[in-house]
Amino acid sequence: MLTKRLIACFDIIDGRVTKAIRFQDNIDIAPADKLAGAMYDAQIDELIFYDITASAEKRGIDIETVKKVARQVFIPFTVGGGIKDLHDMYDALKAGAEKISVDSMAVRNPQIIAEGAKAFGSQCVVLSTQVKKTKKMPSGYEVYIDGARLATGLDAGEWIKRGQELGAGEICLNSIDNDGTLAGYDLELMRLAETAVSVPLIASGGAGTPEHLRTLFTETQTQAAIISSMLYSPRMKKNYSVRELKDHLIRNRINVRPSGK
Repeated sequence: MLTKRLIACFDIIDGRVTKAIRFQDNIDIAPADKLAGAMYDAQIDELIFYDITASAEKRGIDIETVKKVARQVFIPFTVGGGIKDLHDMYDALKAGAEKISVDSMAVRNPQIIAEGAKAFGSQCVVLSTQVKKTKKMPSGYEVYIDGARLATGLDAGEWIKRGQELGAGEICLNSIDNDGTLAGYDLELMRLAETAVSVPLIASGGAGTPEHLRTLFTETQTQAAIISSMLYSPRMKKNYSVRELKDHLIRNRINVRPSGK
């Protein structure tokens, strides 16, 4: 049985971690490097870093902050935002990332997925996709880009199929409707994804209680979950430790890497 993974996702603005609801009204949390160190000490399984304004501002990723975060963690570390070409991917990997996430630029230039997979291996390329429910699309979900600001007209199911065909080794699905709501993951979205592709899936958007994680992992085939709000959002009545979340999953016979603290 594959080990399920818990992931902290940093939405970065000016070198600091922020949290939002449905991609709006971001609240400042902490310097990215300091929070990364705390998450590593807490034994989080992975870290994802998104420079969330890079694409909209048409600039490259904040490489200096990537370097600062990379010095604090020795776990799989994915970075995204402002990745335009192989040169940008190489710079992010050289700065300490292990995987590259492509999102808005992949929609604008899908070949960046194939080029990245060829140059660095499929395991290095994560297709991150922001989706919103709609009756206009066959799958019931439409792909958005530029920090969920721009609708693309792409059907989410068809887009992730294409992403896998082009070489993405992992797919992260972020539910815009559920993002930051603490009401639970969009299980319907994840079930759609598991019928569309065979690569590992990451669920993002909506986690608010340990039970949301148990439900995700028992009712879908999702391999990893982003849990940022539960860890450090000021909107939570109670923040959870990584150990509390893992202990809850272990009690429910879900295979996770135990916390040693």
